[in-house]
Amino acid sequence: MNSEKNKKGYQWRFFRSGGFDQVRIETVDDLRHLGELDQKLWSVLACPTSGLEFDTRTLQLLDGDGDGRIRVPEILAATQWACAVLKDPEVLFRGVDGLPLAAIDADHPEGAKLLATARKVLDYVGKADADAVGVADVADTTRLFAPEHFNGDGIVPAELATDAELARTIALIIDGFGAAEDRSGKPGVDQERVTAFFAAAQAISDWYAQAEADAATVLPLGAGTAAAAAVFDAVSAKVDDYFTRCRLAAFDERAAAALNPADTTYAGLAVQALGTDAEGVAALPLALVGAGRGLPLRAGLNPAWEAGIAALRDEVVRPVLGERDELSHAEWQDLAARFAAYRAWMGTKPANPLAATDIAELRALLSGGTRAALEALIQQDLGAETAADQVDALERLTRYNRDLVKLLRNFVTLSDFYGRHEKAIFQAGTLYLDQRSCELCLRVADMGRHAALAPLSGTYLVYCECARQGEAPMTIVAAMTGGDADEMMVPGRNGVFYDRLGRDWNASVVKVVEAPISVRQAFWSPYKRIGRMIGDQIHKFAAARDQAVDAKAAAGVADAGAKVEAPAAAATAPAAPFDIAKFAGIFAAIGLALGALGTALAAVVSGFLSLPAWQMPLVIVGIVVLISGPSMLLAWLKLRQRNLGPLLDANGWAVNTRARINIPFGGALTGVAALPPGAARSLSDPYAEKETPWGTWLFLLIVVVIAVVLWRQGFLDRFLG
Repeated sequence: MNSEKNKKGYQWRFFRSGGFDQVRIETVDDLRHLGELDQKLWSVLACPTSGLEFDTRTLQLLDGDGDGRIRVPEILAATQWACAVLKDPEVLFRGVDGLPLAAIDADHPEGAKLLATARKVLDYVGKADADAVGVADVADTTRLFAPEHFNGDGIVPAELATDAELARTIALIIDGFGAAEDRSGKPGVDQERVTAFFAAAQAISDWYAQAEADAATVLPLGAGTAAAAAVFDAVSAKVDDYFTRCRLAAFDERAAAALNPADTTYAGLAVQALGTDAEGVAALPLALVGAGRGLPLRAGLNPAWEAGIAALRDEVVRPVLGERDELSHAEWQDLAARFAAYRAWMGTKPANPLAATDIAELRALLSGGTRAALEALIQQDLGAETAADQVDALERLTRYNRDLVKLLRNFVTLSDFYGRHEKAIFQAGTLYLDQRSCELCLRVADMGRHAALAPLSGTYLVYCECARQGEAPMTIVAAMTGGDADEMMVPGRNGVFYDRLGRDWNASVVKVVEAPISVRQAFWSPYKRIGRMIGDQIHKFAAARDQAVDAKAAAGVADAGAKVEAPAAAATAPAAPFDIAKFAGIFAAIGLALGALGTALAAVVSGFLSLPAWQMPLVIVGIVVLISGPSMLLAWLKLRQRNLGPLLDANGWAVNTRARINIPFGGALTGVAALPPGAARSLSDPYAEKETPWGTWLFLLIVVVIAVVLWRQGFLDRFLG
């Protein structure tokens, strides 16, 4: 008996819902044998980690490879691990926050560590006497790890530094290369940032070494070269301008007068309130231009440039050339050549965050043991024997305790969706629109992609943009599976969407994908189409007649005006005589048409009245079936093919079955407005439209016409016998 049972394997139990068989996940044995279930019998093979009404952190923990999707192997791994470390996996079916400590298996090696970690965590958060650990107890790791202790994450905050020099270096690294957050919540550095910092420091040091190797050329003024170069560059363009003018004057003595300011220039300045910072003064040459003249360094200078030339004399000329009262063009070129090598060296300066840091400080860090000390701290933190990994595992277990079975009931099976006891994790909320509530609403990240695949579901879909103050807007798609869609779903219509937290959103229709909604709608659709067609024709006829009347009236007014303006002597054309023969022909044609219609109507009515009484209702039913039957049959066939799969596939799921939305289940997903049972209703409407007798008179007229036609044909005499 046992061998036969072992041969058959685990005895699964299935239930049928949505047109396919779904496995029951109800016992611990079901969880333990989940890996034996043929994947062809799973409802879903993969789902995304975003856009679901499910805890995002739990999905991230399940997503072992971090690709944003949950697959079967990851579900199996989580289930097997949870069953292994729990003494009583039955707690998983409760689906509540709070894992009893007694449920953790202390005899399992990892379970014993988890139990010890749970007790430490509860002690840290002030719940030493608690008998259960919840998600909130382990969610905030900053309460569980002190920055002064190693925690195994490989991040070293300043609090872990063994001396002030290391702490300052950590601060420098954070300032230049950003911080990594330690488990304690404090900013720190990791191996990547330490490596980048010292590589940048070495690059700066090597750059300075290039200048030091040829200091006489690159740094003609030593440490003061940078300041001297700044002074030189401040007046370089103006000094070049002065010497160029002097060289032109030497080329042609006639140019000297033109190259110096004209009298009109000074006349224009004379009427202004002048200062050394005046734009007109600064535009004048540095000094009086003449052939072969040097640049005066003390007297005879443009007042706007006196300070700049004085700085050039004191910080550049004197240290390089000695004391000078005048600078020749050759000496100026010599100074420019001395700074060319410096500028070329500055052009190769490494562009990194340490470029402005003092080189002496950087070289002290490079030459000392600072880097080795930091890397030793990082390795010590990574290799520390702490409970950090166990805290992560405990968080995983507490979340699996609360969420795992719920995920299985939306992955291995779709029992949450078809059971209707609680919403599935892909149902975003409820849309209220046009006196109905739609329960099958999904979030949509990419409406274009979704709308391309979702119509394969055979469902009437309404896409809505939802907005709420203080929240990012979102797009949803709602499946309309009840009522009808006449005068309803057009872009721009507004409704209200309630998310799973009960918050209300303004919902505006942006796109509609049409499909049959119900057989009832299909029954009336032919008559509504005929009614719309007749209404459209009447509207067109009335519009044409109205246009003709307007045109005739305009023509009459124009003719009247023409007659008034015509000369009095103009002869008027005689009016055409009344042609009674023509009108007699028209009346005869109308009579023949009415006679033909009457004869046809009489034939139909006489044929109907000649039937036995019991056949008359059957004829009426047959006529209705002929008109509405094809539409109802087509709608019934399409409604039976409605499928949830394409709606989920369009959101990144991998649905493994044809999850049908049949007519009864579709009716349950969309609620239609109805008065509550026992509600009192008053039919008195003070604003109701007044009834007119035209309908009654028209009906009586039709009855009289039919009676006259039947009497003329002799049917009444035979009927009355």
